[in-house]
Amino acid sequence: MPGTTSTSSSTSQPATAYSGRSVFGQAPSFDLETFSNRDFVVKDFIETLSDSAVPPNRRSAPSNQANAFDPKPLIRTFENALNRMVDISTGLERREEELSAAVRRAEAQHGNNMASVRRKLEQDMISFENLNVSLSRKGEGSVGGVVSIGSKLEELDRQRVRAQDTRFLIQCWLEVSERGELFMLEDIRRQGGGESKVRCAHIARQLMKISQRLDPQSWPQTNGASIQVNGVNGGHELAKKKQQRHNTRELIEKFSETLEKDLLKSFDEFYRRENFDGMNDCAKVLYDFNSGASVIGAFVNQHQFFIDRSQLITEEVGGDADTWERLADPDAEPPGVEPSLQSLIEEVKIVVQEESAIIKRAFPYGEQVMIKFLQRVFQQSIQQRLEKVLEKANTISSLAFLRSLQAARSAISTLIDDLKMHGLTESPEPASPHITMVLDQQFDDLFVPYFAGSTYVEREKRNLEELYSSLLFKFTIFHSRRRKAPTTLMKSLAKSGSEMLASARDAYVERLDSSDLAPAQKKMLLRIAGLKDAENAKAQTEIEVSMEDGFLSTINAKRMFKWLAEAVGRDLELNGGNETAKDVSALLHILITNMAEIYLETALDANSDLAASQETATKAEPDLSYVPTLRPAIAIMHLLSTFIHTVLLPLAASNISIRKDMTRSTTQTLENLENKVNNVLQHSIDVILNWTSKLLAQQKKTDFRPKDDPSAPNTYMELLQTPTCLSVYTFLSRIHPLFLTSLTPGPNLASFLTELAFG
Repeated sequence: MPGTTSTSSSTSQPATAYSGRSVFGQAPSFDLETFSNRDFVVKDFIETLSDSAVPPNRRSAPSNQANAFDPKPLIRTFENALNRMVDISTGLERREEELSAAVRRAEAQHGNNMASVRRKLEQDMISFENLNVSLSRKGEGSVGGVVSIGSKLEELDRQRVRAQDTRFLIQCWLEVSERGELFMLEDIRRQGGGESKVRCAHIARQLMKISQRLDPQSWPQTNGASIQVNGVNGGHELAKKKQQRHNTRELIEKFSETLEKDLLKSFDEFYRRENFDGMNDCAKVLYDFNSGASVIGAFVNQHQFFIDRSQLITEEVGGDADTWERLADPDAEPPGVEPSLQSLIEEVKIVVQEESAIIKRAFPYGEQVMIKFLQRVFQQSIQQRLEKVLEKANTISSLAFLRSLQAARSAISTLIDDLKMHGLTESPEPASPHITMVLDQQFDDLFVPYFAGSTYVEREKRNLEELYSSLLFKFTIFHSRRRKAPTTLMKSLAKSGSEMLASARDAYVERLDSSDLAPAQKKMLLRIAGLKDAENAKAQTEIEVSMEDGFLSTINAKRMFKWLAEAVGRDLELNGGNETAKDVSALLHILITNMAEIYLETALDANSDLAASQETATKAEPDLSYVPTLRPAIAIMHLLSTFIHTVLLPLAASNISIRKDMTRSTTQTLENLENKVNNVLQHSIDVILNWTSKLLAQQKKTDFRPKDDPSAPNTYMELLQTPTCLSVYTFLSRIHPLFLTSLTPGPNLASFLTELAFG
């Protein structure tokens, strides 16, 4: 189009000339940075170009003229912009080609450099291999002769040093033997430094051996022999030499002692300045004197931990009174480790772990020092405090002692395990076998006095016997007052007790009156027994008992099981091992004696006596108030059987003979209790049948005849039973729910009711 061509040619003019001649507005100038800006938006760029295409005179024209659209300014503007963008694109392509060429040149140069370096490296490796081969060849006159020459030079140097040391040693010996002095060694000692002192120690040890061989007069004669010299002149010469000679042994030992003290002083100074290298040098030298005993003793004995803890360890154990009371209360949870002992254990853990790092750096034989330090910690600090805590607990009660012993052993065992895992001188690895063995030995030594022989089990048995006797004291008093000829429940509970009840009661009273019983323990036992003071226990006739005191209680039985379970768990933790079966057997014997024989059998015997006494009741209806006590008896029997078979018998599996004895004793006890329950039930059946027979004996033949009653002629005919039948029905209706609630639903109840029904 002609018009378009003219427009395009006009827009290709330079911007300055065009803007000077054109009546239209000039398009905004832009370059590469315009498009590189992050805020660049295409829409805004186009709008800017469009706005610049409209001339200023057209923008201010009237509205009727502005409505006419003229595309030519827009075409010119966009053509200019397009040409400018083509120029920018051409420039970018040119720049990209230049950069690509530069990259290719750099890559080529890098490749050439790498090839040159690789060739040089290969040449160096070939040269090294050639040198290595030439040095390894044998024989004189070749490069390999350097190796043999070096070995010979080293050997000559060692011989030279040995010769110098020998010469110096001879000079020192002549000095000490002829002049009685050690100035040469003193000069070396005063030079300071670890190497000089090590050399002094070695020379002093060698001089001691020389003195023992060349100067035997300085050493005591073990066999009483003496040196004999023939002739008078010989005797005078020997006497003259004895007057002139010096005691080399004493001089060398004196020097060694001075050197040792000097080294110990230096070691202490290094320790205070935390100079571990200096400590290590001194420890090396001192090890040559007496295997390091002096430096180890100085390090351990002067440790700040033992100085600070010396007073705290021996002070009396205090603590809160409530805490000790809870510790002695069998129904309360134990409070744990005594606070002062726990504090000591935590401090020992921190101190030992910190000192292990110091010992590892300060001693070349750190394991030996660590063992001595551990022995001192356990044998002095922990053992003394443990003894104080257990002495205090023993003054509270037997249970407090046992609980304190268990808590202390558990806490110290945890300490031992933590130290083993830390590793001490082997940290971060676990502790060495030697240190592990020492820790285990120290742990065992701490508790040997408390577990020697049967000491521990006897404490457990005595504690359980005291608790059971206290809990059953009123029960035994109640049943000891049963008379021989009972007719009612209260009278049956008042007859004389058996020998077992009397012996158990008397033993309990004697224990309360014992002088070795702690006041706190006596108070706890009286509280469990429900007594105010020990004088009431002595005056047994003044003790007030109630009906509930003579009945069985599942709550008390569960308390007894809980106490025994705690004792069993404590025995497994403290005294577990080959003696477990024997200990469990002893605890089973206590349980059977107190729960089965004293508790259950006594109550069942009382019920049996009362039931037997009711068989001859003829005037009044028999008293069956003892029947409800069968339910707790059966429940306790079930708990007893479950506890023994679940807890005690499995623990004796390691000893077949003891397990058989325990099984036989358990079976015999349970059978005896079951027979007593059956005896009570059989007496009850006899009582019920006897009373029913008595009621039926009152039945008359005339009771079945209709009686004429003028006032109510049909009343008697409407009755469904006779008075005798009604009385039997009433009696059986009253005892039926009694046995339903007293016996557990099951075969036993069904058998009892069947036996009762068939008579």
